[in-house]
Amino acid sequence: MARTSRRGFPERSLVVADYHAGIEAGLRYERGVELPSKAAVRRERLLSLLDRTDADRLVVLGDLGHRIGDPEGDEAEELRDLADAVADRAELTVVPGNHDGGLAAFFGDDVEVTDPAGVRLGDVGFCHGHTWPSREVLAADVVCSAHEHPAVRLEDEVGGARKERVWLRGALAPEVFAEHYEVDPAEVTRADAELVVFPAFNDTSGGTWVNVPGQGFLSPFLPDGLADGEAYLLDGTRLGDYRNV
Repeated sequence: MARTSRRGFPERSLVVADYHAGIEAGLRYERGVELPSKAAVRRERLLSLLDRTDADRLVVLGDLGHRIGDPEGDEAEELRDLADAVADRAELTVVPGNHDGGLAAFFGDDVEVTDPAGVRLGDVGFCHGHTWPSREVLAADVVCSAHEHPAVRLEDEVGGARKERVWLRGALAPEVFAEHYEVDPAEVTRADAELVVFPAFNDTSGGTWVNVPGQGFLSPFLPDGLADGEAYLLDGTRLGDYRNV
């Protein structure tokens, strides 16, 4: 059943994944890489999307923050500023990812942080993808996941190459999830359910090059859980079978 917005209409949600607030501080600590903070740029880009879509709810598919543990320093400041700015426009729901272990305690009652196995809102299920989604999520018409930061390597005629972030979309393979839960495939999900893997919102983070041999997926249910998967550029351009782009 669809949620109703505060305005009395069916709720409209904006969904993003892998925001990685504070990534510049993390890269400085983890790898000794010095980058200027893009916190304000990220925040304004997200707020602009909220304004353009007139969304009632912002759903973040995990890794809102970058630190594995409790947010602190620049990251904590960025998260507070972001949550305060979003609160003026929409409700905020965070489906925690592998980088969000301390978010529930950090935000307290100010932000809805779901179970790590995901949440279902109406006909759409949401999970981060670092662990298996719940049965409730899998029962949705469309399951949205993240975690991979999927990208393709595109080459031109003279050997030049560039990396482009992409969406992955295809049929959800029931048998893969049924094997995990040790049930019949018909008990897990709809026969025509779709799986969508989101690109990373943060353009500084790395990713999985899905069309490069030898690149392994991170999610426990990929690539097998995505049947006939196709890649789409951020502007919606369809590239076809992601493995053969």
